[in-house]
Amino acid sequence: MSPESRSQAIAAAIILLGAGLVLYFMPTIVLWIGNFSPTLGILVGICLIMAFFAVFWLRARYQRRRDRQ
Repeated sequence: MSPESRSQAIAAAIILLGAGLVLYFMPTIVLWIGNFSPTLGILVGICLIMAFFAVFWLRARYQRRRDRQ
C-alpha cells in the first residue's frame, strides 16, 4: 500500500466515522431543536444531511486541484 493510498483510506475512514456519528445522533438533535422551533429543527436536519455531501465535494475539489499541480 502506497503512502498516498494509505492517507486516502485513513481520510475516508475518518469522514465515514464522523458522518456515521452525526447521522446516528441526528434524530435526537433535530427533535431537541424542534421543541424550540419546528422550522429551525427542519433547517438543522437539512444542514446536517448537506454537510455529509459537502465534505465529499470539498475533498474532490481539493484532490482535483492537487492533481493539476
